[in-house]
Amino acid sequence: MENKVLATVGGMPVTDSDVDAFLAELGQRGRAYNTPEGRAMILDRLIGNKLLLLEAKRNLFEAEPAFKEQLAKIKDRLLSNYALEKAVGAVRVTDAEVRAYYDEHAEEFKGEEVVSASHILVDSAESAKEIYEKISSGELTFEDAAKTYSSCPSKENGGSLGEFTRGQMVPEFDAAVFAMEVGEITKEPVKTQFGYHLIRLDAKTPAKALSFDEVKAALGDKLLAEKQEKAYESKINQLKILYPVDRF
Repeated sequence: MENKVLATVGGMPVTDSDVDAFLAELGQRGRAYNTPEGRAMILDRLIGNKLLLLEAKRNLFEAEPAFKEQLAKIKDRLLSNYALEKAVGAVRVTDAEVRAYYDEHAEEFKGEEVVSASHILVDSAESAKEIYEKISSGELTFEDAAKTYSSCPSKENGGSLGEFTRGQMVPEFDAAVFAMEVGEITKEPVKTQFGYHLIRLDAKTPAKALSFDEVKAALGDKLLAEKQEKAYESKINQLKILYPVDRF
């Protein structure tokens, strides 16, 4: 693929690859700039960098003691990082190791129970009980009651909160909803810091073990990081024998 020249600054080219490299350095933040407008902003920044470089060379900034001091520090950091890469770069995790860990630690991959619930939020237990009576008698559907009485924004969706797992709601709400049967509505309102809730459990999906394929990539990264940390610690312990370390 052609590496298109986007600009020249004092004869120095700025290319598509330069923009791509800048985006890569931004990590996840770079995704937001990978648009025509964002790339144009980055191009402006790269042009500015080239102009500053030309100015620095014209004024012989690299001969200044302060710059040489900064350069020495950067060189030391780069050398240290390079030595680290040498120490842990050869560490690998095989598919067999990942599979063995998965099989031996099945309890870590149980997954979570998922529920879907709706609620009606009001400011008193009496109001909640009155609304419950209207629903149970058939005077109102749960959805219509939510739209009419609930103070939660979910009322626009008939009170639906969608799917969630344990720990995503406040403790009182959490305890109530995970003890319910599908289709059940709490007869007694549940009090939380937000008010009083009538809760209906709409669906419940039992906890299901995550398959090996679902966790393989993340698990491989985890095991690799652990092996690299051990390799790092081993290397540091060896180096402490060669070079004295005195703490003050």
